Amino acid sequence: MWTYNGVKVHWLGHDSFVLEGAKSVVIIDPFKAKGEFKADLLLISHEHQDHLSEDDIRRFSKPSTVIVAPRICEKGLAPFSQEKRFVEPGSKVSLKGVTVEAVPAYNLNKFREPGKVFHPKAEGRVGYVVTLDGSRFYHAGDSDATPEMKALDVDVAFLPVSGTYVMTAEEAAGAAKAMKVKVAVPMHIGSIVGSKADAEKFRQLVGGNRPVEILEAE
Repeated sequence: MWTYNGVKVHWLGHDSFVLEGAKSVVIIDPFKAKGEFKADLLLISHEHQDHLSEDDIRRFSKPSTVIVAPRICEKGLAPFSQEKRFVEPGSKVSLKGVTVEAVPAYNLNKFREPGKVFHPKAEGRVGYVVTLDGSRFYHAGDSDATPEMKALDVDVAFLPVSGTYVMTAEEAAGAAKAMKVKVAVPMHIGSIVGSKADAEKFRQLVGGNRPVEILEAE
């Protein structure tokens, strides 16, 4: 666990984070995660199984949990009875004392086949800026270093560093330097693709421009 301005930050592996505020708990993209947390808000960035995991959503939600997700997740979330709020890139919702802004998440140069990226912009996948207890936390989802990302002004940024489907460590370091961010936290490591070596490389490349926190999975 790491604490930022009173908010407890737990990394549960891969892209999974828990933000524990004074009154609200926000959980983002739980996947093969452990812990006894229950979300007031559960944020899903997109429909891929390592982000929209039915087993994890059941584990970390309660009847009053509100699930926030882009429309591309609608079919995958159909089994759940909890309240759902569907967002589009650029939209904003305020729930349970938390403000959630949806930021476009897409690939620029990661291709599943020639001319077709893994996460096309037109399909509406998102990252999130979560304002909790006065601090702004950005979770990039599965994304490259987009212009929208580089223009953000946030306190903490959770940035993928593994390459293959998302930014490489070099690309993520460039995004961290371009953004207005106080602390950068690498993610998308330790499961599927990416390793702690990618996180360490990211820290070295960011250098003295920004503090980098490499968290241990809980």
